[in-house]
Amino acid sequence: MQKQDMILIRRALHQIPELGFQEVKTQSYLLEFISSLPQEHLEISQWKTGMFVRVRGSVGEKTIGYRADIDGLPITETTNLPYASMHEGKMHACGHDFHMTIALALLSFFAKNPHQHNLLFIFQPAEEGPGGALPMLKSEMLQRWKPDVIMALHIAPELPVGTVSSRPGLLFANTSELFIGFHGKGGHAAYPHLSFDMVTAASSFVVQAQQIISRQVDPLDSAVLTIGKITGGFVQNAIAEHARLEGTMRTLKPETMNVMKENLERLAKGTEITHRCQISIDYGSNYYQVYNDPLWVEKFKTSIQSSNFTYQEAKPAMTGEDFGYMLKEIPGFMFWLGVDSPYGLHNEKLAPKEDALEVAYKAVKGFIVTI
Repeated sequence: MQKQDMILIRRALHQIPELGFQEVKTQSYLLEFISSLPQEHLEISQWKTGMFVRVRGSVGEKTIGYRADIDGLPITETTNLPYASMHEGKMHACGHDFHMTIALALLSFFAKNPHQHNLLFIFQPAEEGPGGALPMLKSEMLQRWKPDVIMALHIAPELPVGTVSSRPGLLFANTSELFIGFHGKGGHAAYPHLSFDMVTAASSFVVQAQQIISRQVDPLDSAVLTIGKITGGFVQNAIAEHARLEGTMRTLKPETMNVMKENLERLAKGTEITHRCQISIDYGSNYYQVYNDPLWVEKFKTSIQSSNFTYQEAKPAMTGEDFGYMLKEIPGFMFWLGVDSPYGLHNEKLAPKEDALEVAYKAVKGFIVTI
């Protein structure tokens, strides 16, 4: 596929971002494109708002998997590009339009030039939440067409075009969302002794929760607990009956996540007694770490180094990705693709350089043909 063809596909997809498990237009676009390809070697199976596309190989002894996530984010785009999002309050601010385009380009090539092995293209919904990888992994179709190796990429705004980056072992952290509700007794600001103040309770909880990192987690380990949002009360002269914290936790080890949760629940019990309230904790979406198979990373690195592209060793990051669930069960790897943008992931002005589409297409295609 030519670079200009990929650019047109990417721009079309960029205009129709949809949230997790709502990717109806996106799925329709993907199906329409795939139906235009030679069908002799293709098998298509829809799964919720995503799909599996199997390309039968000439021999078919093994199956190579390639995953592309397809959902957007609840972000209002401010790029002012002529192909900006047409869906108000939604944007492909994490590069999933790039991910899909690259997968379609690869699928187009191998539909016309079958590999000796089977290829399985996984178009996965809901990566940004609530998480599509784990239920897709457990689906009957993926278990039937289960790959022997699987790979995926993610755009990296901070890396130049022409550079790809990965590492053996841990690439992304274990993550968990965090939603904490506080329920007490409201009242007039002039009579605090007759109320149970949930702003005070929530504030105390935030401060003490940070001590979990400094006093309950091994200092040679790494963990992050961030409270990004706090709400409580309605007016300045009333004591809040309810308060809510929203945040995230990230750890380099799955066991450390359990330590974090156990201590949060212990802290909640103590806060309930101290502030005479009830506390509810909801962990929301939990994503397993992205742990790359060292053997496959080395093979990919060798392939890149023999091309005209640059391979750069990545550092572990506290970002989260539900592709980790697939790597937990299937050997493989994920890598960063440089797209050279001054604005980072999830930024309303993110505008990756489209030259990176051709880089990824050639790099992945060149690697797959060596397997």
